[in-house]
Amino acid sequence: MSEEIINENIEESNEDIEETNIVEEESSVEENFTINDLPGVGPATAEKLKDAGYDTLLSVAVASPSKLGEASGVSDAIARKIIQVAREKLNMGFETGLDLLKKREQVIRITTGSKNFDALIGGGFESGSITECFGAYGSSKTQLAHVLAVSTKLPKEKGGADGAVVWIDTEGTFRPERIKQISEGFGLKYKDVLENIKVVRAFNSDHQMLLAEKVEELINKENVPVKLIIVDSLMSHFRSEFMGRGTLADRQQKLNKHLHVLIRLAHTYNLAVYITNQVMSKPDTFFGDPTEAIGGHILHHASATRLYLRRGKKGSRVAKLVDSPSLPDGECIFYITDEGVRDDV
Repeated sequence: MSEEIINENIEESNEDIEETNIVEEESSVEENFTINDLPGVGPATAEKLKDAGYDTLLSVAVASPSKLGEASGVSDAIARKIIQVAREKLNMGFETGLDLLKKREQVIRITTGSKNFDALIGGGFESGSITECFGAYGSSKTQLAHVLAVSTKLPKEKGGADGAVVWIDTEGTFRPERIKQISEGFGLKYKDVLENIKVVRAFNSDHQMLLAEKVEELINKENVPVKLIIVDSLMSHFRSEFMGRGTLADRQQKLNKHLHVLIRLAHTYNLAVYITNQVMSKPDTFFGDPTEAIGGHILHHASATRLYLRRGKKGSRVAKLVDSPSLPDGECIFYITDEGVRDDV
């Protein structure tokens, strides 16, 4: 081999090493970049942001300027700049369909314990989005919530999420003794399962909204690995506090804000959100089922997956998939037993 070729190979190798070092340095800078390094964020501002739950770049990047400014005490203009830089550091631009397909591989599906029910919804209740279950009284919406609160504790390979549960209870329907029964059906120690569920009672819509916002603090400050948020039921307080058509616009605006917090939590932390919803009967329906979920278009658009539960024959329940971005409409029959949700009794 000639001397020139050897020298060229050595130079190319050196260039490769330099490029590798540069990439490693850039990667190191990205990994070490924290909210303290954002423009306009000094130690005092950083402390305020952390106290408000904005202690990661992602939480800052998905915040609104007004909320971030209020939490940190900076102007909207500075808040916008802070958010812009956080987004640039996280490369929050356009993505290809292939990139999103890879991200979808990270979606967790939480089992119901019923093969038919799981098959209906693509393998289980999925993380990263809201699933709404609506139905009349006694259709097993809350029963299903208890089942999911237990199965979330299961390891991922067994249909769980290996994570904790936050239960926002607006109607006082959480029953620890029911959790104990279902835990035994899944072969889990009920004390471990109950310890894994953070239950809090919401007494009005403002309290309910505040509790949803506090979930981020549980995750970031207390290191609780939340993988499921249950709101049972979503519309109870909104429905009782906003009476008549004159207050409908105010109610929907407030509801929209609440739902966006839940959507952001689901997306940011790859957790599942399960909400139960009440129904009303449409008096102008002459053919078919007059049952309709309350909450209007705002709620319907916010829920990625919508399920209608109703009573079936001989003690069974029927789950109907009303809306999904990736699955066809369908129905399945299931039963509520002492052990949870089953395909038969």
